[in-house]
Amino acid sequence: MSEQSSLRAFDVKEATGDLGNHHVDAEGLKRALRALGGGVSIITAGEGETRSGATVTSATALSIDPPRMIVTLNRSASTLPVVERYGHFCVNVAGPDHETLANQFAGRGGLKGAERYLGAEWTRLMSGAPVLEDAAAAIDCEVEEVIERHSHAIVLGRVVGIRYGNRGSLVYRGGQYYALGG
Repeated sequence: MSEQSSLRAFDVKEATGDLGNHHVDAEGLKRALRALGGGVSIITAGEGETRSGATVTSATALSIDPPRMIVTLNRSASTLPVVERYGHFCVNVAGPDHETLANQFAGRGGLKGAERYLGAEWTRLMSGAPVLEDAAAAIDCEVEEVIERHSHAIVLGRVVGIRYGNRGSLVYRGGQYYALGG
């Protein structure tokens, strides 16, 4: 291949149609991110009536060695202060039949705090954070650092316990849940 033909292979074309430039704002970013499917996790923290939690697609490994997790939580939501107060959280990977629970922890239906835990079985591992008994997987963490940026906080967790399930998982894309087999 000549140098000129290899250069043409990387020519940038003008975007046309719906792929053209759009105004950059919160709604535009949400629309773009809806094209990306994300694994659904229920983040839990606290004890008794001070428990809280949130449904996220933002939980992932920061590092495998050493084992560290990262999750982003809305600074104005009830979950972040509980995570900070107790110094723990659990990433409960939602299974295919956890759509209702995921909606509860997302705040749909108006349930708040400890009410979100209704209708499921809970236990604890090392950190003391609530662990969903039938989660596809549960990753128990102690808070290592909280970094506040803009509307969210980046929570880094040192993994102190893991529980594996024997099931598929739940993915969220385009405003809908999809079950993945297991």
